[in-house]
Amino acid sequence: MNYLKYVIKKLKTEKNVFLTGGAGVGKTTITKDIINHYEAEAKKVAKLASTGMAATLINGQTLHSFLDLGIAGDLEELEFNSKLEISKKTKKLLSSMDLIVIDEISMVSDTLFDMIRLRLAQAKFTGSLLIVGDFLQLPPVVRGYGEVRFAFESASWGEFDFETVALTHIYRTDDKEFIGLLAAVRDGYVNELIHNHLNEFIKPLPEDLSQFTFLFGKNSSASLHNKNQLGFIDSELFTKEVQIVKHLKSVKELEVERFMNDARIEKELELKIGAPVLFTRNSWNYFNGERGVVINVDNSFVYIQKSDGAVIKLEAIAQSKSMWKEKSVSGKKEMLEEPVFSVYQYPIKLAYAITIHKSQGMSIEDLIIETNEIFAPSQFYVAISRSSNPKRLNLIAPRKQWREIVFVNQKALEFVKVDKNC
Repeated sequence: MNYLKYVIKKLKTEKNVFLTGGAGVGKTTITKDIINHYEAEAKKVAKLASTGMAATLINGQTLHSFLDLGIAGDLEELEFNSKLEISKKTKKLLSSMDLIVIDEISMVSDTLFDMIRLRLAQAKFTGSLLIVGDFLQLPPVVRGYGEVRFAFESASWGEFDFETVALTHIYRTDDKEFIGLLAAVRDGYVNELIHNHLNEFIKPLPEDLSQFTFLFGKNSSASLHNKNQLGFIDSELFTKEVQIVKHLKSVKELEVERFMNDARIEKELELKIGAPVLFTRNSWNYFNGERGVVINVDNSFVYIQKSDGAVIKLEAIAQSKSMWKEKSVSGKKEMLEEPVFSVYQYPIKLAYAITIHKSQGMSIEDLIIETNEIFAPSQFYVAISRSSNPKRLNLIAPRKQWREIVFVNQKALEFVKVDKNC
């Protein structure tokens, strides 16, 4: 089946679509192709996600920003903050959209999904809704010690009558035995066979750790490992500071800082010649998670040599916070997307270590996973499914049983199993 054509056909017949599937099946690729198709036809597309980092992967905005939800976590807070009624601007914006894309739907809570439905109803939205993600990956962030509740638990979920389209072919690896292991881990299933298979990846660590990327559960661990490993390189330290361009004078420093934190953009990127790096974006000549080595740095460019010998002349790229404005085009008023400010930084990170959360969407060949920092449902699945080469995968021996590390949220598992297409 040509999934791209199928999904576009469903969306254009005013059908809402839930595009899902496990890690590495091409959800992001198809989503971007759908967006490009709509935009090539001059259609209006809202590209949204619940977090800044997820939004940047599709060059989009956060749900809260686009829908004018402020800092509200649910409808009661929305009312308390005097934002329950939709503004004229937001209503006009939403009603002008042909397609709304919401990526990483697993991270959208039930209360946020209720607010989404409210805004769409208030604006009398007539376009189509495409939601993308896997409920057996990263769950919604919960304040304090509250219960995790997913978008599918919302009373609003059934109102959209989603057609589920599940992608199943894994492109990240062609190792059939490993693909079977990933399927079991995604379901949180561990028997003696899975237990023994996971133990096979517990090996003595290589002497040269610089060839591998560590995945940690904690930011502090990843930062410390990067700092220590970079210190072993006896060469000049280059610091690439972020460049900020404000397109509107009213932009506040705090707003820019919050955007950078959400999007995981480093204020100061520290590099040395010889340091291994990971690309954090996709382009025609590199992909998210691909590895390279810094071979030169000048005022404008960072030169990175990939494993195939190709040298990438990399420049800082812009990640922008945008807003939609009504403008006159050929005498007709239209809603157009314009940047509020742009943040320029090189799309790379030190490859010594990265957090599991920041590895979102990556395919990493040489991987070491610190299993003792796994603390959340599906976190281990997200980590191990980053591996594009199981022969180059190492697991740090866990102090717990595998059953305590390979676990999922049971509500998410039941939902996926009931919806057979997932």
